[in-house]
Formats: sequence, structure tokens, C-alpha cells
Amino acid sequence: MPTKTDITLYTAQTPNGIKASILLAELGLDYKLHPIKMMDNEQKEPWFLEINPNGRIPALTDKLPDGRQIRVFESGAMLEYLVDRYDKGHKLSYPRDTPEHWEVTSWLMWQMSGLGAMQGQANHFKRYAPEKIQYGIDRYGNETRRLYRTMETHLEKSQSGYLVGDRVTIADIACWGWIASHTWAGISLKEFPHIEKWLLKLLERPGFEKGRHVPSQHTAFDNDKLSEEELDKKAESARNWVQAGMKADAKN
Repeated sequence: MPTKTDITLYTAQTPNGIKASILLAELGLDYKLHPIKMMDNEQKEPWFLEINPNGRIPALTDKLPDGRQIRVFESGAMLEYLVDRYDKGHKLSYPRDTPEHWEVTSWLMWQMSGLGAMQGQANHFKRYAPEKIQYGIDRYGNETRRLYRTMETHLEKSQSGYLVGDRVTIADIACWGWIASHTWAGISLKEFPHIEKWLLKLLERPGFEKGRHVPSQHTAFDNDKLSEEELDKKAESARNWVQAGMKADAKN
């Protein structure tokens, strides 16, 4: 039976967007869902900017035990908030005074500042840029592969197959959606067998299977069956939206 909460999750189907929904499913928490219409720029509307002033997804609202309303934005902060508040038994975390806690934090920051940022840029130059700039494609594609190699080397030494210790943590959850989208960034997992094993192992968990399909169907693995030409065709509709968004942001 899910545990009732006052959480409302504002999200969309992106690698960052599914982090919180996977964790919420893993923790067995009941929450309200508000899918954000990204293509309609709902994330730029004044009401949402009151929740996340940066105008990005995901974000959440909740009530503290004393009744005060709280907002949390940035996916890494949301993951930390949820385990601090709702994982008192450390099912998916470690006590703060342990080395494992800070190892989890280190990998979470690695994902936020490295894996997500670099793979996001790889996506942009490979799929969404109005012209093919080979330097950008190579620069961010190679840096993404370097980060994958860092993770591959670490997982090769892991006895549990997880990033930290003997359990799934928010470090794994933070990375999972990005690794699942490797093909979109032009990365093959053939050279990263331990990452591939980790990716599929986590997919077997009911929480990951449930949470990845919020607020809509998770289709990243469908890309693995497409040719480069088909992937570029698939990116066309979003390409114009990305370019329009960049122009709008430049005016603000």
C-alpha cells in the first residue's frame, strides 16, 4: 500500500524528469502528478516559475511536518530531499555519518555536473543544432564517452553491481535515465559491458519499471532499433522547438 504524502510532482518525459518518479516508486510513495506540457512552454508560465524560478523540469512541492509549504527544484536536490525526508530506514540511502553517504553524494554531483551536462550537449550538437558542427559533436561526444569510461571502470570493481555499496541509491537513479538514452547521444554500450549489465539489472526492479513511464511512456530503448537517418528524422520536430526556445531565452 503506497504511503500518502502531500507531494506534487511537476515533470516531463526526459532523463532528468524521470529521476524523481523512479525514486517515488522505489520508496512506495503516493503523490499527485502534474505533467508539464514542454512543447507548449508551460514551464515558462508565471505559476510554474513560482515553483522553479529557473523554468525547467522537474520540480516538486510538499508540506513539512509543521504544515509549511516547500518547493524543491533541480533533480539532484529533489532526490536528496526525498531520501532525507522519506527514507528513514535507509532502503535507498546511507546514514549521513557514513563514508557511503558521501560516496553517493559524490556520484550524484558527478552526474549533475558531468554526465547529464555533457550528454545533454552531445544531444544538442548531434540532434538539435540547426547545422552540423563537427567540433561540437566530437567535443561533447568524446567527453560523454570519457564519463562512461569512468563509470564503467568503477562498476567493474563493484561487488554488488551498484554504484555505491550493497544497494541501489539515488546515485544509480540519477544516472539511469541518461544511460538509457545513450543511443540518442550517439554512444554505444558495446564498449561498456558493465554499464549495460547495470542498466538492465536496474530495469528489472518494479520501481524503475513503474517510475520510468511517468508522466508518459519511456521510449528511449526504442532508439536502439533505429538507424542514424531515422534518429535524425525523429529529432526534426523537436529541433525547431529547441531553436525557438533558445531565441526566446536570449531575449530575457
